[in-house]
Parts: sequence; C-alpha cells; structure tokens
Amino acid sequence: MIDLNNDIIETIEKIEKEKKTWTEIKSNDSWSIFKIMGELVTGFENMAKIGPCVSVFGSARTKEDNKYYQLAAETGKLLTNCGFGVITGGGPGIMEAANKGASELGRGKSVGCNIKLEFEQHANMYIDHDKVITFDYFFVRKLMFMKYSQGFIVFPGGFGTFDELFEAITLIQTHKSKRFPIILMGTEYWEGLFKWIKEFMFEKEHNIAEKDFELINIVDSPEEAVKIIEDYYLTAKLNPNF
Repeated sequence: MIDLNNDIIETIEKIEKEKKTWTEIKSNDSWSIFKIMGELVTGFENMAKIGPCVSVFGSARTKEDNKYYQLAAETGKLLTNCGFGVITGGGPGIMEAANKGASELGRGKSVGCNIKLEFEQHANMYIDHDKVITFDYFFVRKLMFMKYSQGFIVFPGGFGTFDELFEAITLIQTHKSKRFPIILMGTEYWEGLFKWIKEFMFEKEHNIAEKDFELINIVDSPEEAVKIIEDYYLTAKLNPNF
C-alpha cells in the first residue's frame, strides 16, 4: 500500500530543495539573456529572407468542419495568389487552415512561428519545411509577427489571439510600429467586443481616441480581407514595420 503521508512529505522536501535563492534566480536570469539572443538571431535571419507576408491568427481549437477553418484556408490561398506569404503561430486550428490554404491550395510561402507549450501546440503539417521556427519565449515570437507582417487577419480565438490583436493596435497607436492593415474576420464574433469598446472605452470613459477605430476593419469574407490589404499597398511600401 502506498503511504500517502510519506509521499506528500517527500514531495514537499523536494520542492524545498529546489527553491532558489534570490541570488541564484538573478544568476539564472543573466544567463537566459544568451538564449533570448539566440532566438532573436534565429528569428531575424529566417524571417528577413522570406519576403512580404501577412499573419493570420485565431484559435488552435477550431475544428476542420468549422466555418472559420474553411474561411481561413481560403484566406491563405487568396493571400498567396496575390504574392504574399502567410505567417501563423504554426499550430492547429485556424493556424493550420491558413497554412494549408497557403501551401496546398495557393502553393505559396507558408511560415510557422511555433511555440513550445505543455498542451495544445504542435507544428502543423502544412508549413514549408524550411520555414518552421520554434520559440521558447512568447515575446520573441510576437516580435517576429509584429516586425515582418504586412497585415494581420484575425479570426475568432481566445486570449492568445486577443493578446496579439491588442498588442498590434497598441504599437501602431503609439507609433512604435508603422501602420499596417488589421482585419477581423467575422462580424458575429467581433461586434459585441467593439460595441463595448465604443460605448465604454470611448464614449463613457474617453480612454481611446475616435481615430483609433480607423486602425481596425471587420469583414465577413476572405475576398474583403485580401482586398483591403491589396488596396493599402497600392500606395504604402512593403517593408518590415520597424
């Protein structure tokens, strides 16, 4: 019979032994700089040679029979047909769909900025074999999206999707990044959020400016999304954003 009390005591003792002092933590943090530098160098060297791309975001949990999966695949295809590569977070769901549309349907560049996670995330099969980059650090990965994307097309997703969306809006709003198109796919999904933003953040609390709404487009079809990006770059230059 397992002695649960002894197991608990041993576990507590192990945790106590593994606790690090403030000095040890500081030392480990200093050494982690080199790992971060390595990820930055790898990201910059790989992303800089790919050329103009559009990032597609959305839930990793979206199934293949979901309408947004189909829309994301069509979006990836149309983007590559227009000469853009497609960047995703490299995982399943919406990311997989956009990569599939880019590589299998559009036969264009299909890029995956994958992230190491304990759950959910694994690189999907539709990323070009020489364009899979795996990161340990979310902030380095997000830097690659922000620097090398000529547009964001954001499908329904969870907290990670919202994080990427609002970081892009913030960096453009504060002029830390040049402006690029941000397009939200699915009026049904997004209209409630932006109704709240308009009523409370803007009209009631005055926490944002009216011109900030100009940074966002909400559409319901891949054709609309891709046309916004094409039209924008009739006059804007295709360059990294900072």
